[in-house]
Amino acid sequence: MVLKQIVEALVFASQKPLTPREIVAALRSASGGPAEGEFARAKEAEIAALLEQIKIELIESGRGFQLVEQASGWQLMTDPQAAPWVRQLYPEARPSRLSGPALETLAIVAYRQPITKADVEAVRGVAVDGVLQSLLERNLIRIAGRAEIPGRPLLYETTQHFLEHFGLRALEEMPNSDELRRISLPKAAPSTAAPTEPASEIPAAAP
Repeated sequence: MVLKQIVEALVFASQKPLTPREIVAALRSASGGPAEGEFARAKEAEIAALLEQIKIELIESGRGFQLVEQASGWQLMTDPQAAPWVRQLYPEARPSRLSGPALETLAIVAYRQPITKADVEAVRGVAVDGVLQSLLERNLIRIAGRAEIPGRPLLYETTQHFLEHFGLRALEEMPNSDELRRISLPKAAPSTAAPTEPASEIPAAAP
């Protein structure tokens, strides 16, 4: 076998996205004949180049699956155009869609993170307690700590799952990222209220 075949096999067999570093670690952990020793000398840059090559070859061959780079690594995925048919195999796994208010709130957090609930509400003009809780439960946002302002309110930011859910490798890939972050948005009036949640009750941040 050649190195590219090994890389393909590792990505195919993995139940999670793989980074070039993880692939190199797997190659170095294998033991046996001379071939294993040869593959163990592969560098991360070489693996990254092979992944890009495999990605292009799959696209050019018109296959029903693709090699996609996500925030957490590379993963084989079915072509999005095949979704209506693939979805029939997993009727019980159909995710519920995010509501309009949830998408709007998520966008505000994504472009202005870390951000307090009060500032999100200042932009939307309505209470967002339930929406934020829903986004937390979906692991699309997490608690990033407390703001250093009176009352020390909780701060919210997006998670790595958010990037993977929307097919992004980094926040900079969000549409019009730089432009939208520069736009001035309403902010909550300064508060002198005491914190409503003790620090010990802050939910654990998602990895």
